[in-house]
Amino acid sequence: MKVLLIHQFFLPPEEAGGQRWNETSRLWATKGHAVTVIAGMVHYGRGRKYAHCRGRWVVEEHPAPGLRVIRTHVSDWYNRNWVGRLWGYATFLASGFWAALFRLRESCDVVLVTSPPLLLGLLGVAVARWKRRPLVTEIRDLWPDAPVQMGVLKNRWLAGLAYGLERWLYRQSDRIVVLTPGFRQVLIEQKGVSPEKIAVLPNAADFHLTDPLLQSFDRAAFRRAAFRRAAFRREEPGHEGGFRVVYAGALGRANRLEPLLEAARLLKDEPVEFLLIGDGMERPQLERRAREAQLTNVRFLPFLPREEAFRCILAADLGVVTMQPQPVFRTMYANKMFEYMAARKPVLMAIDGLSRELIEKAGAGVFVQPDNPDDWAEKIREYVTFPEKGILQGKNGYAYAQAHFDRTMIAQQYLELIQHVSKRR
Repeated sequence: MKVLLIHQFFLPPEEAGGQRWNETSRLWATKGHAVTVIAGMVHYGRGRKYAHCRGRWVVEEHPAPGLRVIRTHVSDWYNRNWVGRLWGYATFLASGFWAALFRLRESCDVVLVTSPPLLLGLLGVAVARWKRRPLVTEIRDLWPDAPVQMGVLKNRWLAGLAYGLERWLYRQSDRIVVLTPGFRQVLIEQKGVSPEKIAVLPNAADFHLTDPLLQSFDRAAFRRAAFRRAAFRREEPGHEGGFRVVYAGALGRANRLEPLLEAARLLKDEPVEFLLIGDGMERPQLERRAREAQLTNVRFLPFLPREEAFRCILAADLGVVTMQPQPVFRTMYANKMFEYMAARKPVLMAIDGLSRELIEKAGAGVFVQPDNPDDWAEKIREYVTFPEKGILQGKNGYAYAQAHFDRTMIAQQYLELIQHVSKRR
């Protein structure tokens, strides 16, 4: 198979962030398939160009045998505000189209485009028609539903245009891949997509990467060293800094981290510490709030290389997953949830809906009322008081993810799907 993947946020090797397509494409390449990726030059969380791309219009990478990445220009305004973000999407649409015209000499068997951003659908359709190949569209998040429900996209004319683009893209796609059964239900019941056109292939855990770290990790030594570098104010003998709560992910408007900071305020006189790993448009405001509230039990770190971030999760006692309480997020599986499960950490789930149902079914954590900091503080106190509860839930989550959300298994299912689409065409 020769696969052309269009993915604005495909990551360079060792970069921090979502690895769904890095790992999937690598696994396909190890089976002898060729994957070419048209990708952008700006990290989705940091909003800055990668160091090796600065001052360049196009950069080619070959991170593994059988895997070619063509990286093209994205505006440096991407993470300034929402207007800058839209401009970043538009600039990649133009530069990606240029790459498709002048850098794609070889043929392919299938064109695969992953959204958001929704505008990439235009590029996917254009390339698929030009090359006369089937188009598979993957929906990682429901757009424009998310920005509309969050109040980011308020203009009715623009929202109508976005919904029209969404409907058109679904009609042009030979198959549509969604990440959760909830997404599939929305597409069928609210957007009129035929059920036969939709496949569910969820996010997953990369056990071949995380298991070796899990087995060799010296948690006590890491926590002692991390404490010496940290800004935390206390160290209790034998506790290496106390009970540690970690949030690893984007620090954006959608992530709704204010209740976590309020819970930290309620617990600031108790042996509980909070580590937030990530970047995003809301990070400066969150850091300012933490300083103003004198939250010396809260520490911020930028996006970290994947192995380093996973070690921070391994050193923690509890992982947090949170998003705005909007209907669109009830239909999602939170990506970081699988990282916590792979690390055998219990999950404090502040998203109602499918993510909550999965955690409760697996016995891998507890649900916390998203806008109730008192509930956050009480649930965290329970884990501090009964550490065996967190240990058991961590084991449950690991076993459940290994059985149902192993990246190698999901990648094989994905490969079989696109092979079937290619043969049908």
